Amino acid sequence: MAFKGFTNEDFQTFQIDGLDKRMAAIRERIQPKFNEIGQLLTDDLSAQLQNEMYLHIAKHARRTINPPKDTWLAIAANKRGYKQHPHFQVGLFDDHLFIWLAFIYELPEKEKIAKTFLKHQDVFTKNLPNDYYVSLDHTKKDASPLNQLDVEKALERFRDVKKAEFLVGRHILAGDPILRDGDKLLTFIRQTFKTLIPLYNLSYE
Repeated sequence: MAFKGFTNEDFQTFQIDGLDKRMAAIRERIQPKFNEIGQLLTDDLSAQLQNEMYLHIAKHARRTINPPKDTWLAIAANKRGYKQHPHFQVGLFDDHLFIWLAFIYELPEKEKIAKTFLKHQDVFTKNLPNDYYVSLDHTKKDASPLNQLDVEKALERFRDVKKAEFLVGRHILAGDPILRDGDKLLTFIRQTFKTLIPLYNLSYE
């Protein structure tokens, strides 16, 4: 079955009260779509990076009381997990879909990656389009337009603060028609990932 995109109901999942009910809706509404597009995106990235990439879908297994405010798929070069590695994400909050290249606080090489990025800031300022965003905390909706961000300051914080993170990519608001068109959305995600691949490769230098 062809991927048809995400619906208003998918985003409304995050307004359902209670952990069990919201998780049931995530499993029923959203995770099948993540499985559908996730393997396509994983195969694309494996081919472009010439390296085997692996799909991970968030299970939210550690939650016992509070229902998740968002959910996501992640694609990384490690079969066992993704949090300790640079990884690509596609996910939903209640009001937008996010497409990230993510460097989160569990990364053991965080300081080294930050120093590399600080030496190559032109990758952010010259190579990425104006509609890109940066998040400094993957658990929050807040993100800053890249063209309004002090990139150097953000990268220094990423380097020096243990819990600091750096995610770069795009947002699509929940009401955007592209979300209802599976082909256009997949093309948009693929284009975003392709633009972020040089930054991904740089993180391994």
